[in-house]
Amino acid sequence: MPPVAGADRGQGDFPFFYFTPSIVGLAIGVKKTSAQITANYTLDELPGRQVAAVVNFPPRQIGKFMSEVLALGFADEAGEVVLFAPDVKVPNGSRLF
Repeated sequence: MPPVAGADRGQGDFPFFYFTPSIVGLAIGVKKTSAQITANYTLDELPGRQVAAVVNFPPRQIGKFMSEVLALGFADEAGEVVLFAPDVKVPNGSRLF
């Protein structure tokens, strides 16, 4: 489970919210991902939050943004994204299975 290191809004006409998770383990380093999560999350509540993410997919271009990680989530009743996260803190970089 990577913790979110920081968050920022996209630039220009890029409509998505993106955050930068620090992926711990196997020298993966810091990766960026794009997620349209503004309905349920603010910039201030993301840093330090653990989220489930797939880190071994190839990078994918999303608009002008290159996404390096797939953050996992579920749709709420309104169809908005709710991030998939552990109920209790787990070691950073833990495997999801």
